[in-house]
Amino acid sequence: MNGVLGCLLVYIASQLLFAFWFSRRISTESDYLLAGRSLGPWLGTFSVFATWYGAETCIGAAGEAYSHGISGVLADPFGYAIGIIVFGLFFAASLWRRGLVTMADLFRRRYGIGVERLAALVMIPSSVMWAAAQVRALGQVLASTSDIGLLAAITMAAAVVVVYTAVGGMWADAVTDLVQGLVLIAGIVALFAVFVAVGGFDGLATQPIERFDPLHDRSPLDALETLAIPIFSTIAAQELLSRVLSVRNDQLSARVTVGAGFLYLLLGALPMVIGLGAAAFIGEDRDPEQTLSLFAQQQLPLPLYVLFLGALVSAILSTLSGALLVAGSLFAHNVISPLFPQWSERNRLRYDRAAVVLFGIVAYAIALGSDSIYGLVQESAATGTAGILVLLLFAMWSSRFGVAASAYAALIVGTGMYQIGSRMADMESPYLLSLASALVAYVIAALIWKPRGEATAETSAA
Repeated sequence: MNGVLGCLLVYIASQLLFAFWFSRRISTESDYLLAGRSLGPWLGTFSVFATWYGAETCIGAAGEAYSHGISGVLADPFGYAIGIIVFGLFFAASLWRRGLVTMADLFRRRYGIGVERLAALVMIPSSVMWAAAQVRALGQVLASTSDIGLLAAITMAAAVVVVYTAVGGMWADAVTDLVQGLVLIAGIVALFAVFVAVGGFDGLATQPIERFDPLHDRSPLDALETLAIPIFSTIAAQELLSRVLSVRNDQLSARVTVGAGFLYLLLGALPMVIGLGAAAFIGEDRDPEQTLSLFAQQQLPLPLYVLFLGALVSAILSTLSGALLVAGSLFAHNVISPLFPQWSERNRLRYDRAAVVLFGIVAYAIALGSDSIYGLVQESAATGTAGILVLLLFAMWSSRFGVAASAYAALIVGTGMYQIGSRMADMESPYLLSLASALVAYVIAALIWKPRGEATAETSAA
């Protein structure tokens, strides 16, 4: 085992110690899933930022900028940053005041327990695929620093994070997000400073102007689709809501979310810029997903290189643990627990943790069968979120228009149309199609099946 891998393993082991230490604070399901709703401004801001700033932001965005220029990074960092900021401005405080544990709780109150379960089942695959992308990325980082194979590295990565998340829950996640966020910022800023020092901006000035055109190689419809996926999937993401609900009050939840969105945009722009100018240093025909790592290997002295790898590991750990916690909470809290209302808090905690382990194993299997981190993230963002977004909007701002049938229609049609448009018809904009279809399905069903009280009143008037 070389020194670099040893340093990474020591850092990862320290995160495990954090998880076991903070597990002592967990006595209720709220402690495990929402850190007792007690996070302050620092923990809250870094929890949102570190959860969203994952492998795709560092590795994926740099690779897309390297391959396609600005047109390749519309989704990340720009789309995701917009989604976080919009959620903070218009959704965070209102949702916090409702006393929810998950977004599916909101749907149960508005549409009934059947919609709650279906919505949870629709959201779970998105979180698991996002977790799988992070497992694969962490495995690649570990494999790149040693002679261990990718299979062994992915297996090691999955085992560590499953234990880390299952034991510590949101408390450990939030505290380690602060540590990981600081390491991440230090590593990315150090790499960017080296990029500037070695003349990276001089290389940018000589590039063709089309490299900076956001619509280069994209039609307007494709660009709109590319932005719509991260913006709307972020607003509909349980991962973001769980962080918002963990903050100590409603106004603070809005402020930390907006602040995290701007921090994400600022820090997300740095690997993008490095990717734009990396060809001058690593050549033009390298694997895009290796862009950032190759530049770091060539330009950083060993101490800064270890710091950079620590930043990558931090980004991956925080995102992965958040995704697994969400998948487990949706399944245990919204699908299983309602079947057993007599369960004690200890039983609820036991099944929350068991669900995290279950979906960690599933994410591991998906990671082994995939060959693209960026593809997993895009599929995760688009799968099922159209119907969830429609339900969220009507549940928050329309108390009477639409019943359970409307919600079922939006979830089923939205999810189905995305699969048809992306896999069978190979459409240019399957996500926009799924959004429009989910909205139309909801409205049509709402007009056909009216609330019982309204239908009775109309009959009496007749």
